Amino acid sequence: MSSGRGRDQASQYVLLPELRFAAAQYEAELLRAGEDRSWEWASGAVARLLEAGLRRRGDWLGRWDCELQDVWAPREQPDRIHVILMYPPHGPDTNLPWIQFGMTHPISADDASEQAERLEAQLTAGDPRATAEVWGGSHDAEQLGYPWPPVDPLLM
Repeated sequence: MSSGRGRDQASQYVLLPELRFAAAQYEAELLRAGEDRSWEWASGAVARLLEAGLRRRGDWLGRWDCELQDVWAPREQPDRIHVILMYPPHGPDTNLPWIQFGMTHPISADDASEQAERLEAQLTAGDPRATAEVWGGSHDAEQLGYPWPPVDPLLM
């Protein structure tokens, strides 16, 4: 397999050398790199596992007319993850009022799989809107019955 000759995108006039390698070796390296999680921090692993588990359970949010928007673990906050839900689903893609709900969950140094399973069970046990906070939404989102959080005067 050949990658052909390419150009350096930063400088159109620099030609890069032609590279050749075996397709099977390349595919094996892609698989290895995709499975390598040695770079992942603990909360990142929990967020990845939790998101995968929640997405496999597509029915759990349908009962609440929500959709999972994101699960993420910021590097600057290694002891927590954030879960974001959209209510109703595809809200920003419509002209209807919509809300973005957010939840922050603490993460410990315990096994990432166990923490993800525990959080998945906790989140899917009931209506997540009851414990989530309003993090954003459309200008008319209050029509949905969820008040905006009070503005912190220190942030003004």
